[in-house]
Amino acid sequence: MRHAVTRVRFHFKGDTIYVDHVPTWTCTRCHEPYFDAPVYKRLAAIATHRGKIKKTVSFPLAEYAMALD
Repeated sequence: MRHAVTRVRFHFKGDTIYVDHVPTWTCTRCHEPYFDAPVYKRLAAIATHRGKIKKTVSFPLAEYAMALD
């Protein structure tokens, strides 16, 4: 595990948000982020007030079964 500050995907009550500059513990093998309890509580509070989030991101979304030829 190593300490890092990164962008994380956070799932909360059926919704997903992305949050920048989150302090995490990141697994050096799989790169999965882990949060200390106060960080998780703050992410949950941010997700609860997601209507106040002003910035959005978009990305391409493919179907796994799509044709590749």
